[in-house]
Amino acid sequence: MKNIKLLLLSAVAVLCAHAGYGAKQAQAAGDSLKICVEGGSPPYNQLSPNGEIVGFDVDIGRALLKKMGKKYDMVKMDWDGMIPALKAKKCDAIISSMAITEERKKRISFTDPYYASPPERFAAKKGKFPDDKPETLKGKTIGVQRATIAEEFLKEKYPEVKLKSYATQNEANADLLDGRVDAIFQDVVPTKDFLKTKEAIAANIALFGVDHRDVKILGPGAGIGVRQEDEDLRKSFNKAIKAIHASGEYKTINDKYFDFDISK
Repeated sequence: MKNIKLLLLSAVAVLCAHAGYGAKQAQAAGDSLKICVEGGSPPYNQLSPNGEIVGFDVDIGRALLKKMGKKYDMVKMDWDGMIPALKAKKCDAIISSMAITEERKKRISFTDPYYASPPERFAAKKGKFPDDKPETLKGKTIGVQRATIAEEFLKEKYPEVKLKSYATQNEANADLLDGRVDAIFQDVVPTKDFLKTKEAIAANIALFGVDHRDVKILGPGAGIGVRQEDEDLRKSFNKAIKAIHASGEYKTINDKYFDFDISK
């Protein structure tokens, strides 16, 4: 009987040890996050020559995760697959210049904006269009990235243009250079980066029209996307956003990429 009791106690000790190990493993897993980022929208995010994801979003993400005491992996993800990937738990957060919109908030939660939405602008061969009024662009083919606020804006405000949607903005830019679309439409910041390329300069591509700002469609800014049930994670990101502003880290990162304060 004594031997049986000793065996039972030993078994319980082993089970407890394994349970403790499992808890430690779960805790360790919670300390590491997978971050979805596109890698195709400079200067926000892009691939370096050696294939590393770099850019403003990446630097901001690293600063936030350091404040939060989290390890992380940056996971390259196609833009239109990001929200499905987040919901399927293939990543834990989206830090990829995703605009906060009411439509997206039906599917995921967002932190406070970590930068304000710059205006959207059209670009085409210089002098091709006198302005960007809907009647001027009626029937013209406009290149835009799929599943973006730029696409939604065109659908609502320019219903009579011919939309040509692309998986990446780089594909839209390439078709503009080759004359397969009449113009492109996107956030003015990456558009200005595109206009500095030797290909765009050679093709005489330029901005035209006016700045387009519509908070209802374009949202108040870019936020970090998390699953709706991950409220604690959302709050942790918000706390970290405030902390990097207070410490001056945000300004240092901002000034690396922009000559203006993108948070305002």
